[in-house]
Amino acid sequence: MAQQETDEQINDGFVVDTEDCEARELAHRERGTSRPITVVGNPVLHRECKDVTEFDEKLAQLIDDMFASQRTAEGVGLAANQIGVDLKVFVYDCMDDEGVRHVGHVVNPVLQDLPADRRHLDDSNEGCLSVPTAYASLARPDYAEVHGKDMHGNDIKVRGTGYFARCLQHETDHLYGFLYIDKLSKRDRKDALRQMSEGTPRYPVVPND
Repeated sequence: MAQQETDEQINDGFVVDTEDCEARELAHRERGTSRPITVVGNPVLHRECKDVTEFDEKLAQLIDDMFASQRTAEGVGLAANQIGVDLKVFVYDCMDDEGVRHVGHVVNPVLQDLPADRRHLDDSNEGCLSVPTAYASLARPDYAEVHGKDMHGNDIKVRGTGYFARCLQHETDHLYGFLYIDKLSKRDRKDALRQMSEGTPRYPVVPND
């Protein structure tokens, strides 16, 4: 089995994902192989992914590959279907609005519903590695909580505020078949796709046949 991760430490029921970030991310990345990114239109991005049922070396290797791919693409989060794998896994290396770095992964994530008093919307720009070179404003809650498992099958909870909250929501959406552009108005979605068509990705992508 893969070496136990320090981000599996628990504080008040939540993963501690802010310690030893550089070392943990580097260890994953050095074990991994970078893969090209799937883009909007690829079928694997537009359907719910399969639940992970085997917590084995293959899963550990997938997570390593995802960290390597995320770094190549200079992203802050990456879902498994963004490298063509039909499984509910995402990784992240993301700053929150206070400048605190969070590094970790979630398997079989479920985004928790928020009570009304926690639903403070943040209307900020959002982008996606699977919609390269495009950005659009999208309102999302500025707090998010995700429950799932780690690579060893242990139950975990991850929470975030600000930009990190946006990342957690964005990546969980991916694994249920939704891209951020699916939440936009028709006009804004069309504009995002126009931006993508006019831009050139800075990282390898899988062409849609």
